Amino acid sequence: MLKYGFGGAHPMNRSRLEAFYRALDEAVVSYRIFKPVMASMEELLLFHDEDYIKFVQFASWQGYGYLDYGDTPAFPGVFEAASYVVGTTLGLVRLVLRGEGRGFNPMGGLHHAMSSKAAGFCVFNDAAIAIKYLLEKEGLRSVAYVDIDAHHGDGVYYEFEEDPRLIFFDIHQDGRTLYPGTGFRHEDGRGEGKGKKLNIPLPPGSDDVNFRGAFDEGLAFLEKHDFDFLLLQCGADGIEGDPLTRLEYSPASHRYAATALRKLADEKCDGRLVAMGGGGYSPENVARAWMEVVKALA
Repeated sequence: MLKYGFGGAHPMNRSRLEAFYRALDEAVVSYRIFKPVMASMEELLLFHDEDYIKFVQFASWQGYGYLDYGDTPAFPGVFEAASYVVGTTLGLVRLVLRGEGRGFNPMGGLHHAMSSKAAGFCVFNDAAIAIKYLLEKEGLRSVAYVDIDAHHGDGVYYEFEEDPRLIFFDIHQDGRTLYPGTGFRHEDGRGEGKGKKLNIPLPPGSDDVNFRGAFDEGLAFLEKHDFDFLLLQCGADGIEGDPLTRLEYSPASHRYAATALRKLADEKCDGRLVAMGGGGYSPENVARAWMEVVKALA
């Protein structure tokens, strides 16, 4: 997982995961390590266009330039690094489907990548690929996706906006004040997906009290729907002090969300839950927030 990073000066660098792993080593919590695996081309093609995948392969071989407009640099081996993120999320999904507990991929949750392009530090969208895998390969009737990253999960929302099989709930900083500028209240799905999506933007300065109020609304929304698997993108960039955002949560918000979703998954879908790390650009905040998630799931 440490292979996915864009260098020390870039916000998405390996120090954030290293801080989490150190915290995990020191924690009194029961867990087991799942060996990362690379996604196959067939798995990448569940969501991404073949031309885009080949573009990433070439940029990875070339080793320089950008995969988007300037946020997501290419580096030697970026294709393999991104494929490990996808394959590992899918591997955890398979373990959970076999009844082997809950899973967490700290490098997962790359929710900005679209089917045909990279965006916002995200090369391949492991969350979207997991959704496609569960619906199309495993034949599940419906999947719930919850996103508490400070940035709107646009790569998931817009690609599944009309799909009624995806129950989507996203809390994020108001798009008028933060990248990617999307995720407004009126965006609640289209066509057959209308009413199956809930976006809750929060103004800058929102704290744990604001988060809990929004999350409780989302929980009531999820309760109204049936689903067979629950995916959580638990970005830590909403924690106070993150260098890229202006929210003011504490790690207590991550504990509250993960605990509630664990219980909801037990009620709705036999406990099937996989969490993905997402954003977070203060290593200390990442370690604190994700440890709350791990403890809640364990």
